[in-house]
Amino acid sequence: MHQIRQVLVRMRMGESNRAVAKAGLMGRVKAAQLRGLATKQGWLDLQHPLPDDTTLAAHFTARPQTVSTASLIAPYHEQVKTWMENGVQGTTIHQALVNKYGFTGSYSSLRRYLKKLVAANPVVTTVIEFAPGDAAQVDFGAGPRMIDIHTGELKKTWIFVMTLAWSRHMYAEFIWDQSVSTWLACHRRAFQWFNGLPARIIIDNPKCAITKACYHDPQVQRAYGDCAEGYGFLIAPCPVRDPQKKGRVESNVKYIKNAFVPLREFRTLGDANDQLKQWLMEVAGNRIHGTTRVQPLRRFVETEQHLLKALPDVPPELAVWAKVKVHGDCHVQFEQCRYSVPYPLVHQSLWLRASDTSVRVYKDHELKAIHPRLQHPGGRSTLDEHLPPNALAYKMRDPQWCLSQAGEIGEHCDHLIKCLFNHKVLDNLRAAQGIVGFRKRYGKDRVNAACRRALAFNNVRYSAVKQILEKGLDQQSYSESSFDTLADSYTGSGRFSRDTGSLLKH
Repeated sequence: MHQIRQVLVRMRMGESNRAVAKAGLMGRVKAAQLRGLATKQGWLDLQHPLPDDTTLAAHFTARPQTVSTASLIAPYHEQVKTWMENGVQGTTIHQALVNKYGFTGSYSSLRRYLKKLVAANPVVTTVIEFAPGDAAQVDFGAGPRMIDIHTGELKKTWIFVMTLAWSRHMYAEFIWDQSVSTWLACHRRAFQWFNGLPARIIIDNPKCAITKACYHDPQVQRAYGDCAEGYGFLIAPCPVRDPQKKGRVESNVKYIKNAFVPLREFRTLGDANDQLKQWLMEVAGNRIHGTTRVQPLRRFVETEQHLLKALPDVPPELAVWAKVKVHGDCHVQFEQCRYSVPYPLVHQSLWLRASDTSVRVYKDHELKAIHPRLQHPGGRSTLDEHLPPNALAYKMRDPQWCLSQAGEIGEHCDHLIKCLFNHKVLDNLRAAQGIVGFRKRYGKDRVNAACRRALAFNNVRYSAVKQILEKGLDQQSYSESSFDTLADSYTGSGRFSRDTGSLLKH
């Protein structure tokens, strides 16, 4: 309307159609058409003012009626609309129409139809405002590959980013994984970086924080819940598939990936984090933010830092919870290390809570075992009171225990036990345990006497001592010399025996 009004003004001033076209306002043909309409309506009469834009628009915005054909997708309008609202992509919708309804139209026709649906139902959004100290947004982003100095492998990294929603000041670091322990440790370092914590932490739905993503009743990871309770902040997960609720941290993730990561060399993960922290303070914190038009670090220092909640005097213990099952050897396994629990709990499911220094095992809410945290895979921590009686007895009754018990029984028993342990082939620990165990049934005097008789016959075996005690042979009276002359006491003549003289003759 502004252009038409300018042309009409020039025509009322006496300019020709050629002059209007030369000014670049309108072509001569179109100017001639406008002049005819203006003359007919009396717009060129200087005695009357020009009509307003509404009157002009009534003559120029009308479009000729065109004959439109119904789209081939119209019969499936409701189904297509439902699929589009559920996030199904166009190619999938087209294939579903072909398979389910025998649709013969092209994908281009479907694409035009979807554009009309989007134009008819525009998505209306609004900007979420936050007060200083109210919230921080947290997200992960893919980082560059780096060399792991422990293994020498080229590994993938992630970028953890926490952004204060009001000031846009942020904390970031490179990490190797998205485990629960890493997630909790990053939160602690971020709070120390800000020297305070916001009232809420807005997150997506990562497995390290949310075990079940749900719009109304999300389930929080037990370890993350303990961390929030210990520090005193609220967890605010975004609705499922709605990351726009934390767009400020997502913008910072892209900013780091595009402005910091390219054209830099990182020797190690620690070197990368040192460079990143310096860049956050010198570059990112002092840039003019595109939305606030103020430096994020300045807004943080002047206002938001003073409104953050104070950190607790004693930081809460960060611990990871895991559901574990007790194996038949009375141990549970966590991160390739094994910890013992009382043997009546074998094959039961328990809760394990692992901090940096300790491991606690619970049945429901009752503490069943506590161990120091093992750091090297393959480690084992076993408490004797957790083992069953038979296993504990075998473990406790080692060779030193057997020797001490034999010394209390008597010198002959002590000598026999030492002979058992001096065997070159067999490990006679169980035999030694059995012999000194006879003391409870027969008393130490009889056991010592039985060992003396077994030694006299050079029969140093558990079965020999057992047979002597069962038959009461240890209680028979005898003298020391009787064993020494045992070989000479036989006076009978054997059927096939020959005297020494007859043997030497031949």
